[in-house]
Amino acid sequence: MTSQLQLLILSNGHGEDVIAVRILKELLQLENPPKISALPLVGEGYAYQKLNIPIVGSVKTMPSGGFIYMDAGQQLMRDVQGGLLKLTLNQIQTTREWVQAQKQAGNRSAVLAVGDILPLLFASISGANYAFVGTAKSEYYVRDDAGLLKRTNKGAYWENFSGSIYHPWERWLMTRQRCKAVFPRDSLTTKILQEMRVPVFDLGNPMMDNLQPSFPTHRVYATDAEHQEIIRPLAVTLLPGSRIPEAYDNWEQIMIAVSSLMETMLERNSVSHGSKILIFLGAIAPNLDSTILAQFVTSHGWKPHPITELPVKFSDRKALTFKQRNAYFVLTQNAYNDCLHMADIAIAMAGTATEQFVGLGKPALTIPGKGPQFNPIFAEAQSRLLGNSVILVPHAENLGKQVKNLLADPDKLHAIAENGLLRMGKPGAAQRIAECIMERLS
Repeated sequence: MTSQLQLLILSNGHGEDVIAVRILKELLQLENPPKISALPLVGEGYAYQKLNIPIVGSVKTMPSGGFIYMDAGQQLMRDVQGGLLKLTLNQIQTTREWVQAQKQAGNRSAVLAVGDILPLLFASISGANYAFVGTAKSEYYVRDDAGLLKRTNKGAYWENFSGSIYHPWERWLMTRQRCKAVFPRDSLTTKILQEMRVPVFDLGNPMMDNLQPSFPTHRVYATDAEHQEIIRPLAVTLLPGSRIPEAYDNWEQIMIAVSSLMETMLERNSVSHGSKILIFLGAIAPNLDSTILAQFVTSHGWKPHPITELPVKFSDRKALTFKQRNAYFVLTQNAYNDCLHMADIAIAMAGTATEQFVGLGKPALTIPGKGPQFNPIFAEAQSRLLGNSVILVPHAENLGKQVKNLLADPDKLHAIAENGLLRMGKPGAAQRIAECIMERLS
């Protein structure tokens, strides 16, 4: 028997695992931290393994990888054939057995669910007190601060038929006596759930934590600050996503968009940005093959160029660098945070990375891909979630004109900066959530 809280974390996807790990890192920093175990419901829980968090029960990667935005029925059938039902039943049994074992040992136990209704359901039938971090749903999918969005597709009604993006059965799980805390991803969602008597806490989105760059972000304004801003290169971060092979198809589209932007911005009569120098920052996930991506770059006319001759200081000395006309290209797998902070805009075909970029108050131009994740359905939904911070560009070859119009509209850029901060929240959410979890579940 121990007075230490035993905490089981349930999460359903790679992104959810990462968010869960951010919270549990903060939990472990507290004065009397819980003893943590994890059960990833989708995938094999590599984020937990890196932190040496013990995994209980069965884990398995399904064929869909958790993405069913395109051909949902077909993807689900593939998962069923891959053993989804058996895996799910095993995971429910594992959750209940874990709680029962803690009771028999006389330990205090609780469950933290991170993701959507699946871990929330598992938590509710576990027999223990539980809390829920809702990463998948936001009221911004159906409304903004002014009211409901005008949408014409037939399925739109069902997303909000009960007055909330969270359906009645989901809210029922959140209002059970054993549900001690719910942490929505933004203030608007918190407000709606609060009206429906859900025990919600508006503590921010852990997605915006740990994004500090390697350089200081505060600005020192010199006497020639305005001139320096005019001659500063326009920096564009490229976010192709991390899923293989989809990311390589996305990269091909992004390279077309890069060519479009260069053609527009470097033309003689362009006045949308003071500098005639462009720098593209390819923020590449570590699991992608940089050689394949570099081949796409050189096939579009870029030549290798010394990193020491870039117009900006760059922290990753192992980055691959190229030059074409008055533009520079950087491929890095070690400076993700710097790429987010250095850029003025992003060309994005990603999920989490796009949200993080927008959360820094910057505009992202997105191009619908072939999927299975970043397809037209996902891209359209993301544009609702992130509002005017996302500019959806149906065809990559037209991106240059969109950027030119955007940079010529300072009022819109100001509104985008405010919108991004509003929708994604301030850093430090993981620590705030961890402290609240211990208060509510102990």
